[in-house]
Amino acid sequence: MTALLRQIETMRASGMLGQLIRFGIAGGIATALYTAVYSPLAGFRITSEQVANLAGYFVAMGAGYVMHSKWSFKGHGAQASQTTWRFFVVSLVSLAVNTFWVWLLTDDAVLNGPWWWPLIPILFVTPLVTFALNRIWVFG
Repeated sequence: MTALLRQIETMRASGMLGQLIRFGIAGGIATALYTAVYSPLAGFRITSEQVANLAGYFVAMGAGYVMHSKWSFKGHGAQASQTTWRFFVVSLVSLAVNTFWVWLLTDDAVLNGPWWWPLIPILFVTPLVTFALNRIWVFG
């Protein structure tokens, strides 16, 4: 328990704890926007899961850049000219990871699960990857 408290104090002192909390809130909003676009498109079979994934990605990417650059990682050190293209690269990694989840979990040739299965790793795995890349490379 003492080691955990020490780690939290170290994260607080470095500013990482605040960034992680802000990233969680902003990322939660971006993920909610993604889900709000993806779910009706895929759930009501308006389009395929992959097209719904792409539509959700574009909405979440735009909102995510504004929230993360203006709030989550504000003042972390990188110049705006660097963050724009780096954020776009990380968002493409996020798209690739989410596309993998959609393919793996819903494709007829793989697991053939329901449309909502990919939302589980999209909510819990992809954000960890993007936080690390945003902190270290985009806004670092």
